[in-house]
Amino acid sequence: MVKRELYLQRIRPFYDSELIKVITGVRRCGKSTVLVQIIDELKTKGVGDDQIIYINFEDYQFQSIAHPDSLYSYIKDQIHPTKKSYLLVDEIQNVDNFELVINSFRSTTNISIFITGSNSKLLSGELASHLTGRTVEFKLLPFNFKEYYDYQCLRGFTKERDEIFADYLEWGGFPLVAKEENREVKHVILSNLYDSIVLKDIIMRNRIASPHALQRVLDYVIANSSTTISGNNIANSLSNSLQKVSAPTVYDYLRFISQACLCDIVPRYDIRGKTLLSFSEKTYVCDLGLFKLRKNRVKDEFNYIFETLCYNELISRGYKVYIGKTHSGEVDFIAEKGEQKRYYQVAYLLNSKETIEREFGALREIKDNYPKYLLTMDSLQLSRDGITHLNIVDWLLSPQS
Repeated sequence: MVKRELYLQRIRPFYDSELIKVITGVRRCGKSTVLVQIIDELKTKGVGDDQIIYINFEDYQFQSIAHPDSLYSYIKDQIHPTKKSYLLVDEIQNVDNFELVINSFRSTTNISIFITGSNSKLLSGELASHLTGRTVEFKLLPFNFKEYYDYQCLRGFTKERDEIFADYLEWGGFPLVAKEENREVKHVILSNLYDSIVLKDIIMRNRIASPHALQRVLDYVIANSSTTISGNNIANSLSNSLQKVSAPTVYDYLRFISQACLCDIVPRYDIRGKTLLSFSEKTYVCDLGLFKLRKNRVKDEFNYIFETLCYNELISRGYKVYIGKTHSGEVDFIAEKGEQKRYYQVAYLLNSKETIEREFGALREIKDNYPKYLLTMDSLQLSRDGITHLNIVDWLLSPQS
């Protein structure tokens, strides 16, 4: 088992906090494993089994308490009478009005609460209405490349680093897919994961009346990961003589897709004016395996892949990410964490003078003193003008604290 240290190091300071720890992420990205690893760490700190209450609503044995009154009674019976209790509930969105139960225990008992869900609306919707200022969110993604690499090494994989990287670019980092070696089995598992996410976390949760229209929007968004989106443009592209999709419907679907953690919608930030720009967002699919599953090959596919790869890496490292708008162009990413700010430009290869000038020029235009990085697959580093050029695989495997 790979320890999800990138996430655990951010959650640890809150183990005993009264803030509700909300762990969100796309279905099957490893949220349950993180809860198990938290339990293991609590036990090493001396927390007893009788202080830990663990509920997984994807386990059939807990279906009988998937009602707020039943859930309340079950937890109440498990609360330790004198010591601090630790409540960990997996996929809590399966319980209607769960936020009322959680808020009750948070305000009346000595308890630390961790909950997970496959829908970001957990924090922005249901919980926020009752628990404003009393939650802290941690977003999980499937394995990043370092986790994937470490996992394959633990399994005794004998492939070279570049071969493992090529596998990761093709199949992504879902743990269930990563543990398989047969390509056909990988494809079946990945397809089933995708269908499950779409059915359970988008269609059923939002009561989609036209799954076919949703699927067309999904295919468009995933196939165009890392490109600018517009509800009107998507609607125009997908409408035909047999079926029309309106722009408002597209925007609803985009919201549902984002809430299911399947894709992120990322705004642009005007670096000079220091303001967010409306209607200039890009989308990024949460895993490269899904990108390859739904995408038709195009000439510049590697540019899509590498930009999506780097966006997800920055999110997994705990950064808040924006697209940067400069006076004459665009910087791929502005990454912020606390007082830190970094700029990243991503390209496949610097294979011409024009490409070198374009990629370095985008960063050179930014006049502040925050670190600036250019990430490519080139082995020769061409750092200049205060801009650090890095091999992308080296960067992905670098210390990530």
